[in-house]
Amino acid sequence: APHDVYLLLRGLKTLELRMRRHNENGLALAEFLDGHPRVQKVYYPGLASHAYYEVAKRTMAGFGGLLTFLVKDADWRRTADVVDAVRIPRIGPSLGGVESLIEQPMVMSYHELSPDERLAIGIPDNMIRVSCGIENAEDLIADLDQALDR
Repeated sequence: APHDVYLLLRGLKTLELRMRRHNENGLALAEFLDGHPRVQKVYYPGLASHAYYEVAKRTMAGFGGLLTFLVKDADWRRTADVVDAVRIPRIGPSLGGVESLIEQPMVMSYHELSPDERLAIGIPDNMIRVSCGIENAEDLIADLDQALDR
């Protein structure tokens, strides 16, 4: 439809700027979480600890804004409390928008599976996914910090 094409063309004008911020925020948040005492593990291709870091470094222009982390010593409820405590990201399963989103896969996408079935496919109850938008990285970090420290 003509309006859809107009929106696409308008969005393409700022795509490079949005992607740069998306990448910067993803890396900043991943590095912060990687050093946080309440975080067990961070999955992000821009961290040297990631299994495919060397491949990502060689093949990617940026590491993206999507990251996953595990809350240390947390069951599903304590993990949900972290998700509920953030103020900037909104709860949602989408990716790549200008606003940051957060979700707990166990609740949002895999609730019909048993804990054993989720573990078998790599979805523990203490997993959180964040899709970084273009907000200020320091604000995102401070927000996640206060949520983890509750």
